[in-house]
Amino acid sequence: MGHDAAENTKQYGQVDKLQARARLHQLYSRQETPWFPFVFSQGGVNAGDSVLDIGCGPGWFWAASNDSAPDGLSVTLCDLSEGMEREATERVEGLARDWRVAASVADVTALPFQDESFDAIFCLHMLYHVTDQTRAVDELHRVLRPGGRLVVTTNGREDMLALYGLAGRAFDIDPTNPAAALFGFEDAERLLKDRFGNVARHDHQSGLSITDKSHVFDALTSYPPGDTAPPEQLEALRTAISEAFAAGGGRLEADNQRAAFVSVKKRPD
Repeated sequence: MGHDAAENTKQYGQVDKLQARARLHQLYSRQETPWFPFVFSQGGVNAGDSVLDIGCGPGWFWAASNDSAPDGLSVTLCDLSEGMEREATERVEGLARDWRVAASVADVTALPFQDESFDAIFCLHMLYHVTDQTRAVDELHRVLRPGGRLVVTTNGREDMLALYGLAGRAFDIDPTNPAAALFGFEDAERLLKDRFGNVARHDHQSGLSITDKSHVFDALTSYPPGDTAPPEQLEALRTAISEAFAAGGGRLEADNQRAAFVSVKKRPD
């Protein structure tokens, strides 16, 4: 079974399904530098900048990057889901910073912003939701100011194979991370290089050391086909998870493969 952007988007539009996957990183991550502050550092954000977070989700990025972010920012939170945009706005405003916070429900392929509106744009793990990714990158280029940075994050095809391989066995599907199958490293490098003429890849070294089998099961059944799998396939998944934990001495080790891709909009000659 292949991966579909529309189906993938439907899963990420629900906080509980997103939380089932995020929980693995929140509880079991092994990393030298936390992911969100690492990503924020790639944006070159200075005090007073205007920043767009497209596909902002529930605003976890800003809560985790709060200590790294400068004062005086104009932060625009944008998501296709009104519920996500609302939750993100509440979370960011709750940080009690001196930022000007705006919010918009919008499609990345038709952004409701004027040309050259932002000094930095963060587009984190969301372009795999988008069918016309070329159009999306064109729009991000349009609303970015000359000299500004676009930061795009995604996963590689070997991301967490020890985890996704369990779903592959139980459901007879490609064991690749669904995000990477739809928008992986090669796609990010190609699209950004084609539109901006430059792209730099920054790998993040991290992984998971999971000790609770139920959290693996919840994550792997939070997206297709696991979310609608019949009982016999769900039992096969439970068996595969139990065997993996037994082989690992009571834990599952999975290496991440994720990176931030940074492009700078060229200034006029």
